[in-house]
Amino acid sequence: MSRFVILLGGALALTPRLHKQVSGARAIAADSGMAHADALGLDVELWVGDFDSTSDELAARHAGIERQAHPCAKDATDGELAVAEALRRGAKEIVLVGAFGGQTDHLLGHAGMALRLALDGHRTFLTSGREATALARHVDDALVPLGFEREARGFSAHVTLGRVRTPRSNPQVAPVCVVLAVTSPSSSTNSTRGSSAIRKACCSDMRTENPFSARR
Repeated sequence: MSRFVILLGGALALTPRLHKQVSGARAIAADSGMAHADALGLDVELWVGDFDSTSDELAARHAGIERQAHPCAKDATDGELAVAEALRRGAKEIVLVGAFGGQTDHLLGHAGMALRLALDGHRTFLTSGREATALARHVDDALVPLGFEREARGFSAHVTLGRVRTPRSNPQVAPVCVVLAVTSPSSSTNSTRGSSAIRKACCSDMRTENPFSARR
């Protein structure tokens, strides 16, 4: 299995889509991210970090998990250490769970780490459950006073790629796309299909010049 879930310390919204994304993957926890393991039904094979944010209760509850302890004074975050260990164990696809909803510096660090992984050719997802749903609601709230009707359909995250005219031989067309894994309150078949299409497009080597569109 080359798909790894990295459990980070940010908040989670336990949605069906999130459960589907982590199902069957190998799991490594970074410090307090271990708290998400039970809720997601994951068997964690390694617990990494300096454990400065791990409570005594959490440590006792998962005392049987193999640990890789690091000093607090180090040149990498606990998440980066967990990802590095996943790569050493053969990870090709990495799902960063709990990547949002924590400290701002951690959020920015997770985004930068995901970009580096994608640039290196690793399929990378950041998720906390339903980030973009709240953003879509705020956009609607802002547009209504300007005369725009509120969107009646449930939000479904999607990406549209178009006007990809760069020649196939151009090495600057990199296979990079970091997808925020989001779930609307009412998941639908179309949303699931769109999500699959996005993942497929993001991980392609862009050998085609035809535009790709994943719609609701």
